[in-house]
Amino acid sequence: MNRTLLLVTLVTLLCGGRISAADPNPQRYDLAKRASEIDPRTREHPEAQFFFKDEKGNVLDLEHGVVDTRVASQGKLVIWLMGYNAALFDHLASYGLHGIQVSYANRWFGKIKNLPDDDHSLGDIRLEAATGEDHSPLVNIPKPDGMMERAFQFVKWLARENPQGGWQQFIAADGTGLRWDKVIMSGASHGSTTAARFAIYQKVDRVVLFCGPRDNTENWQSLPSATPANRYFGFSHVLDGGWVGHHYCRSWQMLKMHDYGPVVNVDESKAPYNNTRRLITAFDVKKDARRAHSSVVPGGAAGKDAAGKYIHEDVWRYLFNQPVEKTGTPVPLDADCQMAPHK
Repeated sequence: MNRTLLLVTLVTLLCGGRISAADPNPQRYDLAKRASEIDPRTREHPEAQFFFKDEKGNVLDLEHGVVDTRVASQGKLVIWLMGYNAALFDHLASYGLHGIQVSYANRWFGKIKNLPDDDHSLGDIRLEAATGEDHSPLVNIPKPDGMMERAFQFVKWLARENPQGGWQQFIAADGTGLRWDKVIMSGASHGSTTAARFAIYQKVDRVVLFCGPRDNTENWQSLPSATPANRYFGFSHVLDGGWVGHHYCRSWQMLKMHDYGPVVNVDESKAPYNNTRRLITAFDVKKDARRAHSSVVPGGAAGKDAAGKYIHEDVWRYLFNQPVEKTGTPVPLDADCQMAPHK
C-alpha cells in the first residue's frame, strides 16, 4: 500500500468510515459560533429568561468547539453542559478528545412557579431541555433549542468549517443526528445533573460528573439507565454544599456507582484510585463552600501546588480516560449517606 493510500485509510478509520482531509498544519483549533447564526430555527425563551443577548448586548448563545490535531485522536466527543471553560478544554484537547460547549434552553431554574412537589418534575424539565422533546408540561422547549439538536447542528457546522479537525466522525451515517456511542457527556453542578438525566435516557460512551448530580428531592436517578453504571464518573469536594447535604452521595448511589468501588479521597490515593467511580477531595479551600463547589474543575478555584501546577491533573485524566471495563469492587450503600428524598 503506498503512503497516500495508507494515509487516506487511516484518516477514514479515525473518522468513523468517513474520509476527511488530513491536517497539513497540525495545531490546536478553538472555533466559536453563535447558535442562532448556525440554525435559524432557534428561538429565545423569555418565559425562562433565555435570550441570545443580555441587556447590555453581550452575546449569550456563543458555542465553542476545540480539537488539537497534533494529538492522536481518541474518536470521542465531549459535550460540556456549562459555560465555556478554556482550561478544561485545554485538558480535553491534550487527551486527544474533541470538545464542544453548547448553548441550549437551560435557564428555567427558579423561573417556574408552583413546581409540583413530586419525585420527577425537575428531571422531566431537564430531559426536555436536553432533548427538545415533550417530557414536561411545565416548559415548552422545541427541538432546535434542546441540547441534542444544538450539539448536532454545531458539529455539522464544525465539520464544514474545520474539516481537518475530523468532526464528521461524530455524525451518524444517515446524517440525522450525532453518534452518541462516541459522546462523553459532562458538566458541573446543574450541568452534571442534566448530563446524568440525559445519560439515563440516551446511551453514551461515558458521563463525567463534577460537583453533582443534585435534584435531591427526586428519584429519577434510580430509573433504569440506558448508559451502564460503570460509565458514570464523579468528583466532588467534601466542603461543597451538595456533598455536605448528601445530594451527591445519594445520586451516585442511586446511579449504582457503588457497584464499581468505594468513595476514594484522591488526596490519600493515586490513580487509578482502585478503579472506583466516586472520587472526592478535601484540599484546603479556606472553608469556602463556594470555592469548594467549583474547585474540582480546571480553573481559578482549582487546587495548585507551590509551583502553581494543578494538583488534580491525574484525577481529570482518570475521569475522562479510564477504561470503562476496569472497575473497582462493589461495596454496600454508605450508611452515612441520606438516601430518602430531602430538601
